[in-house]
Amino acid sequence: MRDDLKQALIEQARTLGFDCVGVTDPGATAKAGQYFLEFLSTGGHGDMDWLAANPQRRSDPRNLWASVRSVIMLGVNYGPDEDPLSILQQRSRGAISVYAQGDDYHDVIKKRLKALARWLAATAVCEVKVFVDTAAVMEKPLAQAAGLGWQGKHTNLVSREFGSWLFLGAIFTDADLPRDEPDTDHCGSCRSCLDICPTAAFPAPYKLDARRCISYLTIENKGPIPHEFRKAIGNRIYGCDDCLAVCPWNKFARVGHEAKLSARAALRAPELSSLARLDDAAFRSLFSKSPVKRIGRDRFIRNVLIAIGNSNDASLASEAERLLADASPIVRGAAVWALSQLAGRDRFAALACNAAAETDEGVHAEWIAGRS
Repeated sequence: MRDDLKQALIEQARTLGFDCVGVTDPGATAKAGQYFLEFLSTGGHGDMDWLAANPQRRSDPRNLWASVRSVIMLGVNYGPDEDPLSILQQRSRGAISVYAQGDDYHDVIKKRLKALARWLAATAVCEVKVFVDTAAVMEKPLAQAAGLGWQGKHTNLVSREFGSWLFLGAIFTDADLPRDEPDTDHCGSCRSCLDICPTAAFPAPYKLDARRCISYLTIENKGPIPHEFRKAIGNRIYGCDDCLAVCPWNKFARVGHEAKLSARAALRAPELSSLARLDDAAFRSLFSKSPVKRIGRDRFIRNVLIAIGNSNDASLASEAERLLADASPIVRGAAVWALSQLAGRDRFAALACNAAAETDEGVHAEWIAGRS
């Protein structure tokens, strides 16, 4: 009976568009929970306070819901149809992480999870809860425990079938379902993901310092991007795919089949000059239903200006110059830095008269740094 229920669950999950499914015990990630607490103790989570809030709840699913008896992990393939690293050579265009070039996966996957959970609740007469990257759930260790893949040296999930490109979702249930065998580490001696990182965000294999990660710096970081990382960011304006894209297991990856998660033409390689002109309304329109929308226009334009400063394209200096008068200090500060990289010394000195009228200390400091 339990085996029949699980087989029916797998078939239903496939029907709803999930590419892989596995079941694990809620207590299977005890070791990962300890690693997570150690990660927090080093401060490697940076300003992501939500990670440090109630860490015990995240370290063990039973602390989140005491009645859980089985954790169902599901994956949706979002494999790209082109090399994510090729855009990095087009310095006058912005690189947006593969996962953010289509609709927000939270919305797409959560609808499917709820549909599958409703089916399970009705079929097995059980209680269910669904999660997709928005609650205190360690999806990657649970996915490994459920046999969907393993956490590679870059700390992301790697699948022998889908490479680096899986969105994850979870269903907790009080039904007792047969478990799958956990996957094992297949990274071997490979260091590709560690060696390619532009900002050396991995202090050791399987350990990430988010404070150095470009995804953190361009998405989670709310303030100015630290000077030491600006050149390394290149033209990455939302996230970074380097450690994912270089994984040798991607040779088995397949292009994702979900249209809503496919890259929009406007987000594949957008021109920095066009992005720099986005006001709030235009930003919201361009990134409607996109995860990019959640960081807001000002932080996004900050990222665009860092990319402009790294472009070596002097024609883009005018875009940065125009944004010196922007209402947002975070935008003005990034504009100053971009001009310090693109404008000639004389032009930058002439523009520095703006510093006298600048009331924000951070922006004022950018002018001083740019003259040195």
